[in-house]
Amino acid sequence: MMFLEIIADNIADWAPRLLAGLRLTLSLTAAGFSLALALSLLVEYMRSRRNIWVSSIARLYITIARGIPILVVLYLLYFALPGAGVALPAFLAGSVGLALVYAAYLAEVFRAGLGAVPTGQREAALAIGLTPRQAFQHVLLPQAIRYTIAPLVINMVSLLKDSSICALITVPELTLVSREIMSESFRPLHVFALTAMLYFGLAWPASLIARIIENRFQNGSPVTKCCQQTALPPGPKTLSQLQSLP
Repeated sequence: MMFLEIIADNIADWAPRLLAGLRLTLSLTAAGFSLALALSLLVEYMRSRRNIWVSSIARLYITIARGIPILVVLYLLYFALPGAGVALPAFLAGSVGLALVYAAYLAEVFRAGLGAVPTGQREAALAIGLTPRQAFQHVLLPQAIRYTIAPLVINMVSLLKDSSICALITVPELTLVSREIMSESFRPLHVFALTAMLYFGLAWPASLIARIIENRFQNGSPVTKCCQQTALPPGPKTLSQLQSLP
């Protein structure tokens, strides 16, 4: 009972600061995930090319990014780069650091999704005159998306939780704000109990949505069955329409 009373006595002071940190956490997650998504598509496209040098660069990047802890990447961007004359703001360093690491994991997600697309789809697209980039963008990727939605959501939840590491490079997100409140109030249990509830309130619904999406595709929804029965994803189907794609 005393636990709740202490929270009730301080919530008016803590809540605005925690919500401000939460908003920055959401912004950091959105920025990091967006950058990671774009970079992962580029990396996976490079890995799918038949040019051995291009594909080798993509594989090397994935291997290195997955082998380095996020904290080390953040320290390199925020503390080491100024020594080379490049100083990044804390928020930008955090967003880029998260993106560089998570792009490798998202590239693996897209690799699995593309691997689930029948191999004849690429050959058919190339046979009607599409370039490798057009085949990847308009034929393979739209079909792979339905296999990757759930893993992408799960990785976004992981990135949300890992964004707390950015507190160590002074990004004033939820964890850093909580630590500041704890230092002022000397109530670590109460403050971080609220912090844990906020993280859980964001992560659990997203994880539940990912599970629902995954079950829907595994059970075979009408949309999925329709896509599986067509040779190409929804969109232009005629030869002239496909060849006119950008």
